Amino acid sequence: MTMRSLPVGEHGLLVELDSGEAAEALHAELLRRAAARRLPAVREIVPAARTVFLDGLADPGRLAAELPGWRIPPLDRDDSTTVEVPVRYDGPDLAGVAERWGVTPEEAVRIHSGTEFRVAFCGFAPGFGYLTGLPERFHVPRHATPRTRVPVGSVALAGAYTGVYPRSSPGGWQLIGTTDTVLWDTAREPAALFTPGTRVRFVPEPEPGQADAVGQATAVGPAAADRGTDTDRGTGTARDTDTAPRSASEGAAP
Repeated sequence: MTMRSLPVGEHGLLVELDSGEAAEALHAELLRRAAARRLPAVREIVPAARTVFLDGLADPGRLAAELPGWRIPPLDRDDSTTVEVPVRYDGPDLAGVAERWGVTPEEAVRIHSGTEFRVAFCGFAPGFGYLTGLPERFHVPRHATPRTRVPVGSVALAGAYTGVYPRSSPGGWQLIGTTDTVLWDTAREPAALFTPGTRVRFVPEPEPGQADAVGQATAVGPAAADRGTDTDRGTGTARDTDTAPRSASEGAAP
């Protein structure tokens, strides 16, 4: 793993890595060491596409000197909560995405819903997670001209990432579906349903008439606790089993 550490102000350290997976692995190791109190006191640990930022360090230079000697294990994709997100695969770009993939829209739905995703980092808007997991052959470009308004709850693709818009906003991603799941709720702890490291599965909702559509997200794990939330999109329920500290960042707009 290649990394480069850059000081940021008096108490910050930005660690650049050679891949997104390396950034996720370093972020996971930092959280493990912080939980075990084997990491110098730090105010915040913020992952991004290929960097991890640490803020509030008393001696950033010392940590920068130690990092190259760390043994950082490969990313364990089975070590975190799984959140299930019901989706209506009704997006205006679904047919175009399927054509790019060389499959039918129905097969595109099976590919997307059959993939286990992981939240690599968060940004753009509160509650927006950048999810990885699709193989490179299924990566798609952003629209050359962004839409002026993307509806809240839109499930979208761009580059290596899948994302869900937590609120209505402009955006250039490919829209393949819609969910009523609540991604950001200040009455919930944590407020964000998606946090770095969380595993995510998208579950196709039944066709209209087969069952009532329910906006619901379920995180599966030991000692799960129910928390209900209400929004203008309906009611979402999440079971959150994570105990490790997490952090979110404001990133580039999708």
